[in-house]
Amino acid sequence: MTRLTVLGAGSWGTTFAQVLADGGADVTLWARREEVAREVREEHRNSAYLGDHELPAGIDATSSVKDALEGADGIVLAIPAQSMRSTLAGWPVLPPVPVLSLTKGIEHGTDRRITEVIADAGQAELERIGVLSGPNLSGEIAQRRPCASVVAADSEELASVLATWCEAPYLRAYTSTDVVGVEIAGAVKNVIAIAVGAATGLGHGHNTTASLITRGLAEITRLGVALGGRRETFAGLAGLGDLVATCSSPLSRNHRLGLALGRGLDVRAAAAEVGQTAEGVATARAVSDLAARLGVDMPIASAVVDVVDHDARIDEVTTALLARGVRPE
Repeated sequence: MTRLTVLGAGSWGTTFAQVLADGGADVTLWARREEVAREVREEHRNSAYLGDHELPAGIDATSSVKDALEGADGIVLAIPAQSMRSTLAGWPVLPPVPVLSLTKGIEHGTDRRITEVIADAGQAELERIGVLSGPNLSGEIAQRRPCASVVAADSEELASVLATWCEAPYLRAYTSTDVVGVEIAGAVKNVIAIAVGAATGLGHGHNTTASLITRGLAEITRLGVALGGRRETFAGLAGLGDLVATCSSPLSRNHRLGLALGRGLDVRAAAAEVGQTAEGVATARAVSDLAARLGVDMPIASAVVDVVDHDARIDEVTTALLARGVRPE
């Protein structure tokens, strides 16, 4: 039996531990706090993130990174993007086994993709690090509702190995070798979701949100292609699929943060209301930096930065986005 370790016991990390266990793996979940590890281990729950949801009895849990990594055939990382580097820097070097990242974001300050951060801070070769993305609302997956995702790695061989970890009957994994495209799509859709949520919070209708989603996809594609991603990736599960789910669902943290901004809360109060990490705020800053450096036009991402960093009024920003001058689509 394959022994897999999930590092990070938030809602997505815990849910993915269930996916792995339901697929037949022997799973160990690492939690930062011992009380969380004990609850998973003894009561088969993570009430802080998943309420009363019952986890498979086969999931072990520990708060010791050393114990979690010992004997692992593979590692899954579910650490928030902006704390990935500092967390890995305080740990032992990752063992030489395949690594799958579940984290969607871009590191603020370095503008590096998360697989690059893992390779650097975890002293792991990029060639053995893959990424999973797609419409991955953890609340629905925890309920074992059917979904599909993309597993990307530099080689088709590694992508296939990582995809075999995801053999739960309710999750279909497709493979890709476009790591750049899959990561950029997964990161930037969180930024667009904030804008769409804000428009909804302001009371705008489906025409507005459909317009923002469509133009948001164009922004994601422009940036991804400029960084070396493949255009077709953005029309697939990691691009359009994840964007639609994240922009439309009340389960999306970034969508909920946007809703709160649209109702008039500032970004700090909105984040407090959401109560969990909404990666889109920090990612918006990194995306804006990348776009400026590459000369890529990303007005929606820039508008989100104006709101969260420069106190721009969300209603004025949203109106201005759809009042731009005439140009070819």
